[in-house]
Amino acid sequence: MLPASDVVLLSRFQFGMTALYHFLFVPLTLGLSMMLGMMETIYFITNRPIWRTMTQYWGILFGINVAMGVATGITLEFQFGTNWAYYSQYVGDVFGVPLALEGLMAFFLEATFVGLFFFGWNRLSKGAHLVVTWLLALGASLSALWILIANGWMQNPVGARFNFHTMRMELASFYEVIFNEVAQAKFVHTISAGYVTGAMFVLSVSAYFLLRGINVAFARRSMTVAAAFGLAAALSVVVLGDESGYLADLNQKMKIAAIEGLWETEPAPAALTLIGFPDQEHHVTRYAIKIPYLLGIIATRSLNQPVYGILDLVKEARSDIKSGMLAYAALNALQKNPYDKHAEAILNANQDYLGYGLLLKRYTDKVTNATPEQIEQATWDTVPDVFPLFWSFRIMAGCGFFFILLFGIAYYLALRRRILKHRWFLWVAVFSLPLPWLAAELGWVVAEYGRQPWVVEGKLPTFLAASTITSFDVWVSILGFVFFYSLLAIIEIYLMVKYIRLGPGRLFQIEDFSTVEQRNTRSDHA
Repeated sequence: MLPASDVVLLSRFQFGMTALYHFLFVPLTLGLSMMLGMMETIYFITNRPIWRTMTQYWGILFGINVAMGVATGITLEFQFGTNWAYYSQYVGDVFGVPLALEGLMAFFLEATFVGLFFFGWNRLSKGAHLVVTWLLALGASLSALWILIANGWMQNPVGARFNFHTMRMELASFYEVIFNEVAQAKFVHTISAGYVTGAMFVLSVSAYFLLRGINVAFARRSMTVAAAFGLAAALSVVVLGDESGYLADLNQKMKIAAIEGLWETEPAPAALTLIGFPDQEHHVTRYAIKIPYLLGIIATRSLNQPVYGILDLVKEARSDIKSGMLAYAALNALQKNPYDKHAEAILNANQDYLGYGLLLKRYTDKVTNATPEQIEQATWDTVPDVFPLFWSFRIMAGCGFFFILLFGIAYYLALRRRILKHRWFLWVAVFSLPLPWLAAELGWVVAEYGRQPWVVEGKLPTFLAASTITSFDVWVSILGFVFFYSLLAIIEIYLMVKYIRLGPGRLFQIEDFSTVEQRNTRSDHA
């Protein structure tokens, strides 16, 4: 029995909503944890109290964010059992391993060092506390690593084989799963985006202090660290994003074609569409402005390799579906007679296309007898919605290049000690605060929405992965999540605003903080 279409849609909406909400906290955790390590390292070297104050203050905002991230992350894992039961059954042997390791990293390693960071200032030596802070940053990154290994496997399912005896995907090589090139590229790209988010947060809050004329020495130093770290991170995001695009062209050609609104295969090297308006009904991208050769160079790293268009990829999918029908027929035969060597040979020869055959189950229970019309419907299901992918990618990429410009200017002004003289830049920094989150969320939209119709690329269609529950059950949980997450959002915003308004001077009750700032400012000019 297949899940009802509305249950699948609602389950997708719920998981997407909770994942995007959770990802509001993850990038800031990654970025701030690294910046805490840098600031405390400077304190360890210089022994100047202002750097300890910086580490402690940004650490408080980091702690608020971590608490919210943990609370919102737990619900995601429960959904695999409640809303995506068949997915959990079908690929749990593979997907569950990195997911379990992520839980261990997040709830044991990272949580332990969070506690030591906050309660160890007066109980640990300076060197020991510095080690704790860097281990905290490492724990946050390792937590992200395992979840991105799991997600990378969904994008490029290596190291696993389908076992017709158990009717499940089973782990064949843990090494291949860990060192999956897609997972590794996603990891470095995602944590770099997190570093940009942390740097922007520090830059924007520091600019707010400078505009108000408070905590000046604190804010100037914080902006210097944020500018240098943010510039390096923003450059890394662009470079590592290019690597992700290259790997996607190798493993997810339809995603690249949809992102580019590329309907026809062009002569190599293909042009990159800067802007345009994809028309999925008529298979054309209207009013396209193109940059010659650029897409071919980025996606294939060559001048003679084509980037395949959607229409050619549809033809390929049609052939894959027919091969999947052979695999499905062989699988049915093996269920009746597990010792049928002829059927086993056919299944082994066509196993990579079994998932394409399963696409037909959306239209018929008799996959092996599917009509040409049903095959055609399943074929076009392999094309995701082009318009939202096309523009999500461009807004994300535009933000990435803006970050390079912004952090570059900030770094230049910080080196020249001219930050205070350019209030226009401080206002730009303040109003740029939401942009890293916008870019990060759109990046997940591109990665996950672009994978449709697959929950595991080429192996398991999304509509088959959902649980056979009622739409009422899903609506109840959605409403519960909306209430719970809205409450958490109110708490998060209240606490962040409260401690930002307090600032380090009032928060740590430094009575002569302004005097310290003036003395440090004179020292800087000297």
